[in-house]
Amino acid sequence: MGELETGKQLRVRETPIPGFLVIDLPVHGDNRGWFKENWQREKQLALGVPDFGPVQNNISFNAQPGVTRGIHAEPWDKYISVASGRVFGAWVDLREGDSFGATFTIEIDPSVAVFVPRGVGNAFQALEPDTAYTYLVNDHWSAEAQGEYTFLNLADPTAAIDWPIPLAQAELSDKDRAHPQLADVTPMAPRKTLVLGVNGQVGRALRQQWAGRTDVEFAGRDRIDLARPDTLESIRWSTYGTVVNAAAHTAVDAAETPEGRVDAWAVNAAAPARLAALAAQHGLTLVHISSDYVFDGSRPQHDETERFSPLGVYGQSKAAGDLAVSVASRHYVIRTSWVVGEGKNFIATMASLAERGIAPSVVGDQVGRLAFASEIARAIDHLLAVDAPHGTYNVSNAGEPASWAEIAKRVFERAGHESGRVTPVTTAEYYRGKADIAPRPPHSSLDLGRLEATGFAPRDQFEMLDEYVDSLASGA
Repeated sequence: MGELETGKQLRVRETPIPGFLVIDLPVHGDNRGWFKENWQREKQLALGVPDFGPVQNNISFNAQPGVTRGIHAEPWDKYISVASGRVFGAWVDLREGDSFGATFTIEIDPSVAVFVPRGVGNAFQALEPDTAYTYLVNDHWSAEAQGEYTFLNLADPTAAIDWPIPLAQAELSDKDRAHPQLADVTPMAPRKTLVLGVNGQVGRALRQQWAGRTDVEFAGRDRIDLARPDTLESIRWSTYGTVVNAAAHTAVDAAETPEGRVDAWAVNAAAPARLAALAAQHGLTLVHISSDYVFDGSRPQHDETERFSPLGVYGQSKAAGDLAVSVASRHYVIRTSWVVGEGKNFIATMASLAERGIAPSVVGDQVGRLAFASEIARAIDHLLAVDAPHGTYNVSNAGEPASWAEIAKRVFERAGHESGRVTPVTTAEYYRGKADIAPRPPHSSLDLGRLEATGFAPRDQFEMLDEYVDSLASGA
């Protein structure tokens, strides 16, 4: 029987398998036995162990040396340790990617634990009588989940695991003996990304940004309708790693009506709160689109630390949704303004008026920057790709802020018409006599410093405006 090593310092070691970690555990012993903190979330997170959120604790008791189990890759993360005895542990990366087939082995006694990422094949061989092999997992076992397992034969020659007790002398199940060789294994696919609200401007831009990616699914209201929370409950969330909520109730003026107020709060506040709870439960990264309307616009520029001060129902419901999403530990709140994307938008409307000879009055006392939907999609892709620190990011185009009237004049000029046909008016003049009009923030410019610090360079708003107007003229 091996001698238990005591007196270790808590530390985390990396291995040749990406994300697979070895954790040395302090064990305190005397003539009565020993004690250890097997999983200490605060200390281990500080050393780099993922906050994987275990929900189930399993124990495999092995009466005799030579009991060998595996190799099983399961659709969840595991934290493995030994309560009594010793094991020889072996792991093979069975995930899609360059590390597929990478192998790592180590002997585990109560002073060693390992963190096994989803999709890494797990196996062990008991080296002592009465060995208790324990593991925490971050999803509940189910027959449906078992259908997502990936298996590898314990004797696979490519992995070439040097079992201390030869497999011919070991105790194996018939199922484990029948697992396939590495050449016949279908790698476990990564968790998918789910995009909600795919028929909106940002949703359509994300479709283009991620076109061809097999790990991204797009859901419209026919599948997931945020106004109907029950549609969220039928989704197997454990198969996803990221959810992008591009759905929202954006009818700013309609939100001021009794019926619109209910709809706005349901979609913009209650639904994000439910998504945040699901994200926390399943370890999802939640990306949520926010709005400059969470501010009253009294400041000329808004950064991510500014306190909420919404003027109308739409802004109030969006602020509530932002607060709810911020509860999820892995979240990105994408705060944007003046969105321009596929479909009806301000630029297309102004270009149409110019072509039809109409001389519009346009608000001249609201100042901000355009946020082309393609830039928002590009920023979301960037933040996820570089694994930027979680939190809130302002996202819009760069460049000098301008009023709606100045932007309209630019559209007229680019389309080959007289900009003087655009008449600037005040917000009060523009909406005089109209009912159920939501208040607008006079300043919508967003400070982009935090986004730029991640390595993202937003394009100038007028550069993209010119390209967009040209595309309208050409019919592209």
